[in-house]
Amino acid sequence: MADEMSLGAVFETTLAAVDPAQPALVHGDTRRSWGDFGRRTASLAAAMQAAGAEPGDRCALLMRNGPAYCEGLVAALRARLVHVNVNYRYTGEELWYILDNSDAAVVIFDAEFAALVDSIRSRLPTKLWVQVGGETAAFAQDFDALAEAGHVLPPQAHRYDDMLFIYTGGTTGLPKGVMWDQGALWELMNAGTNGPAPASLAEHSANVKAGIGRQKSLVLPPLMHGTGLIIGLATLARGGTVVTLPGANFDPGDATTTCAREGCDYAVIVGDAFARPILKALDAGIGSIASLNVMISSGTMWSPEVKAGLLGHAPNLMIVDSLGSSEGLGLGAAAQTKDNAGAPTKFMADSNTLIIGDDMKPVPPGTMGRIARGGLIPRGYWKDPVKSAATFPEIDGKRYSIPGDFAIIEADGSFTLLGRGSQCINTGGEKVFPEEVEETLKTHPAIEDALVFGLPDEKWGQCVTAVVEAHGPVDVEELRAHVRQHLAGYKTPKTVHVVTKVPRAPNGKADYATAKAMVTG
Repeated sequence: MADEMSLGAVFETTLAAVDPAQPALVHGDTRRSWGDFGRRTASLAAAMQAAGAEPGDRCALLMRNGPAYCEGLVAALRARLVHVNVNYRYTGEELWYILDNSDAAVVIFDAEFAALVDSIRSRLPTKLWVQVGGETAAFAQDFDALAEAGHVLPPQAHRYDDMLFIYTGGTTGLPKGVMWDQGALWELMNAGTNGPAPASLAEHSANVKAGIGRQKSLVLPPLMHGTGLIIGLATLARGGTVVTLPGANFDPGDATTTCAREGCDYAVIVGDAFARPILKALDAGIGSIASLNVMISSGTMWSPEVKAGLLGHAPNLMIVDSLGSSEGLGLGAAAQTKDNAGAPTKFMADSNTLIIGDDMKPVPPGTMGRIARGGLIPRGYWKDPVKSAATFPEIDGKRYSIPGDFAIIEADGSFTLLGRGSQCINTGGEKVFPEEVEETLKTHPAIEDALVFGLPDEKWGQCVTAVVEAHGPVDVEELRAHVRQHLAGYKTPKTVHVVTKVPRAPNGKADYATAKAMVTG
C-alpha cells in the first residue's frame, strides 16, 4: 500500500470529499456537521503543534464518550500525533503511570477529571493540557475555545508508519501500549467490508464521494476501549456518522430509542453486558433496532439465545462476533442471521490465523491450541521489548500475534473459542475455561449474568467458583445441576454466590478481580 495511506492522510482526504452538511457526530442534542468537524479538528491540531507537540509525540484522551473524544482523536491524527487511550476509571497513580509511560505531550480531559489531573501534572512533561467542559482549570486551555479559534493547520507529511497506540490493561500487570501502524489499521478496517482497502488517496476520495461503506454507527462501548475506538474510526474515515449516548452509565432504553430516532444502520456492543439489557428494552416495547443491518460485538463471548432474541426484532440484521484484541484484529469472525438464529458460535478465519500447540506448530482437528494471527499485526508493546517478544514471536520466519486466546480447531477449518488462557482454572489437573462455564450458567432461565474464576483449594489446587446475577430467588444446587447436565462434572462450580450485580468494566468486559473480592472479602 502507498506510503501516504496513514489515518491522518485518510481523514484529510475524507474531509475534502464528504458533503460538509452531513452529520459527522450525534450525541444527544449535539449534532456536529462534517464541515464543522473538519474546521474544529484542524484548529485543534494546529493548537497542539503551536504548543510544541511534534510528529510522533503522544496525545492522551481522558474522556467519556462524546463529540470531544472523536474531535480530539482526529485532530491528533491530522497533526501526526499518536493517540493514547486512557481509562477514565483510573485512580491518580494509575493515571500518572499511563501518562508518564506514554510520554504524553498533549492531554485532553473531561472537566470531571480536572482535580485528578491537577494532582499529578507536576510530575509529567506534558506540553498542553486541554479541558473539555466546565470552568477551565488555571493550568489548562479550553477545548471549545481552541476548536473555534480558527487556527490553520499546514499540510502534513503523513506516513503509513505513523502510529496509534491502544493501551490495554490485559489481565495482569501494568497497562501496555500496543503500537499500531496507522496504515495497517486502515487496511484491517477495510478487510471483509467492501473489498481491499483503497490503493490510493484518490481512490479513497472517489469512494467517499460515492458513499461506499458509509454508515451511521451507534457506538455503545467506551471510545477509550479498542472495540468502540476502531468502529468509531472506521465509520468516520469513510465519511459516516458516529452516534453516541450521553450519560455516565449505559441506558439500554436510550440506546434503542436513539437507534430508532437516528435510523442507525450499524451498532457495536460488547457481548451480553450490552445485548441482554437491549433485548429486555425491546421486549418491553422501548425503541427499535429494525433499521440495523449489522450488530457487531468484540472482546467477549455472548449467548446464542440472546442473539436469537435480537434477530427476532430486526429481520434484516446480521449479528457478527468479531474475534480480536488490542494485540490483534481479525483473528476470526462468526455471523448469524434469522436463518441460523440461536446456532452455536463457530469462528472462521483466513490463512493468517493459526491454532497452535506448545511446539508452535498448527494442531490437528479436534485439538485445543492457542490462536495466533499473522499478517497485519502491531509492532509490539511500547517500551517493553521482553513482553513484545513473548506476544509477537516468529513462527517459521513470520511474525505472529498470540494474545492468549484458546480454541479448538475443527476439520472444516472453523474453531470454537474457549477463552483467555490467563484466566484458565486448573482444578485437580483439569483445565477449565471460565467463559465456557459462564455461558452455560447464563442458559438457566433465572440467571442474568455470571462470572467464573478459580480460588485456591487444598484438595483441588483451585476450585471452580461462580458469582451470578439472578432475576429472583435461585436454588444454587439446582443451578449446579444445570451446569452438570451440559458440561463435565469437574467444570461445575463448587460454590455459587448470588450477587446484586456481576462486576464488569464500562466496556462490558469481566472484572474478575472485583468478583473474587466479593467472595473472599
